[in-house]
Amino acid sequence: MTEKKDERKMEKKENHGGYRKGGMRTMPFIFSSEICERLAIEGFTSNTLSYLTLQLHMPLTKAANTITNFRGTSSLTPLLGAFIADAFAGRFWTITVASIIYLIGLASLTVSAALPKLRPPPCHGNEVCQEANSSQLSILYVSLLLTAIGSGGIRPCVVAFGADQFDETKAKQKTTTSNYFNWYYFCMGLSSLVAVTVIVYIQETIGWGWGLGIPSIFMFISIITFIIAYPIYRHSDPSGSPFTRLIQVMVAAFRKRKLPMVSDPNLLYENEELDASISITGKLFHSKQLRCLDKAAILIEEEKVGSLQTPNLWRLSTVHRVEELKSMIRMLPIWASGILLATVFAQASTFSQQQARTMDRHLSHSFRIPPGSMSIFATITTLITLFLYNRVITPVARRFTGLNRGISLLHRMGIGFTISVFATFIAGFIEIKRKHVASIHGLTDEPHSTIPISFGWLVPQYVIHGLAEAFVNIGQIEFLYDQAPESMRSMAAALYWIAMSMGYYFSTILVTMVNMCTKGSWLQDNLNKGKLEYYYWLITLLQVLNLIYYLFCAKFYSWKPIQHHQKGVDSEAAVELAGRD
Repeated sequence: MTEKKDERKMEKKENHGGYRKGGMRTMPFIFSSEICERLAIEGFTSNTLSYLTLQLHMPLTKAANTITNFRGTSSLTPLLGAFIADAFAGRFWTITVASIIYLIGLASLTVSAALPKLRPPPCHGNEVCQEANSSQLSILYVSLLLTAIGSGGIRPCVVAFGADQFDETKAKQKTTTSNYFNWYYFCMGLSSLVAVTVIVYIQETIGWGWGLGIPSIFMFISIITFIIAYPIYRHSDPSGSPFTRLIQVMVAAFRKRKLPMVSDPNLLYENEELDASISITGKLFHSKQLRCLDKAAILIEEEKVGSLQTPNLWRLSTVHRVEELKSMIRMLPIWASGILLATVFAQASTFSQQQARTMDRHLSHSFRIPPGSMSIFATITTLITLFLYNRVITPVARRFTGLNRGISLLHRMGIGFTISVFATFIAGFIEIKRKHVASIHGLTDEPHSTIPISFGWLVPQYVIHGLAEAFVNIGQIEFLYDQAPESMRSMAAALYWIAMSMGYYFSTILVTMVNMCTKGSWLQDNLNKGKLEYYYWLITLLQVLNLIYYLFCAKFYSWKPIQHHQKGVDSEAAVELAGRD
């Protein structure tokens, strides 16, 4: 009766107003916010090194660390945004408010870039450049902080809110949900492509005021568009703080740590009424891993309550809530393997970009590709790979594996990790080639001179980065969404960005440590005299170790034990065990 009541309640909510909510028609409105956010953030960060070194006159290592710190912060704030969405505000209102904050930060950044007084005076020739003063840097940092806070509410909620528009209890829409993640990342890649071409070109040729002002205008339009579509969205109500539930299970398990384990898991406490709001599409059932946490669900005599009473959740948890914690813990080792990949991607917007600045970037006699646009080769590769993955790889693989996704999420991520190793390995040899050409032309001591070597030598490492990204990033996003409890999916999406954050911060730490240990001989402002290839090979070694770690974790991973309640089927047979696809 409870299941039928919940089903009728959900259907009534979906069909309120005489039409069915959700589905593919909501995607343009939902994607608009994330596309504009990505357009602005990629348009700025892909060319930030140029802005910080040429406009604010920062030293190379300080500029690189500023970029990675900003990216790290903007990837860390999604945890706060996810918490607010899941616990209090819901995903729609979190996205709306965060977008407004983001717009304010972007507008102030535009003003700081457009007004000459907010930048140090330009320098010419070989004169010593005046670095930006504390006031000018303060405006920059406050603007970046506001955009980071805004990103924190947009990034984890948009991907989860979009997936919420499809009903997982229906087989057709479950397949659509899987395709959704590929199309989501495809749209993000397309916006990045526009950012690193059109936006970066405007910044380099017209000015930074227009280069940031145009994304600000698009961001404003996206907010209006997103809000207008409110009536057609499927909305998931916030179900209370997920952190509180996880802590309650840990506290209850700790309090009962000395109790003997029950002989039969069926004796553990369950309460479908209590868990109804956090298990709409299906409940988690008991798994054999992490059995020490099962003690939180052991019902002792003094804790027995009536059917209408709520137990003290700091002393007694349901099996479903215990399994929520288990699911999150099981994901963490796989999740942690993605941290280093962000460190690898960070190099494309810092040192690889600086390499490109020293090389011949002419596409024609009169046009040179901006250094910040070099990531276009990674983005194009990602988009092509995603198209082929959806249209070719998945249908062919499905015939052999029988999985809806073609290959499992863990296999997809493993392929990406393997490909990524070659990106930095090859990059080291390309740097040797670049320095050799500089040496034979007597340009070793002239860091600002153009070396007669084509930027095309850098294309392979960007292409490999893009290929790896198409496999790893989407696989990780979908893995976290799929394996997280349904009431914690914003938090799961935030975990992806936290991995990115930690990877960027690790890049800062790694650069700092390498500078200390090598006394600045590897990473110099004059790359022609440095040993950047050694730094790339150090990252390659770390990636090999990370790949071994990932393969070990993937081998022993246990998939989330969930029973899906299928609509339109008798409740006795309405249980589907989640598979690996």
